[in-house]
Amino acid sequence: MSIFKDILNKLLGKAKPAGTATTTATAGTAAPSSPPAAPAGGTAQGTPAGAAAAKPAPLSGVDVEVIMDRLVTESGQTLEWRTSIVDTMKALGIDSSLEHRKELARELQYTGDMNDSAAMNTWLHKRLMEELAANGGKLPKELS
Repeated sequence: MSIFKDILNKLLGKAKPAGTATTTATAGTAAPSSPPAAPAGGTAQGTPAGAAAAKPAPLSGVDVEVIMDRLVTESGQTLEWRTSIVDTMKALGIDSSLEHRKELARELQYTGDMNDSAAMNTWLHKRLMEELAANGGKLPKELS
């Protein structure tokens, strides 16, 4: 599984319990796993209009800010998910190592120098927020 899809799945998984009744959450239906099957990594711009209309955005209606703030609180750490890709990944419980960040950068089509981790991290955070918004996630105005 791609790291970006893992991020989408983590956000969807955290959104479901708060937004649905517990009886539907325990039913075990296939519906919760079907939205993450949407293409990731910036392909939304290249998707034909008909295909986009047929498939809703995976994060449609998911309030990313609320979920991330809750995850940071639950972590007990001081994490700045609004400005740091490392902290965003940590809050989601995803490996934030340099190798994983490089892999995510490749998925999101980073063309800069991956040896300049500061520049890559800044780009990655901005690009991730753009992708979350493009996939239907609700973000604070300063991040969208």
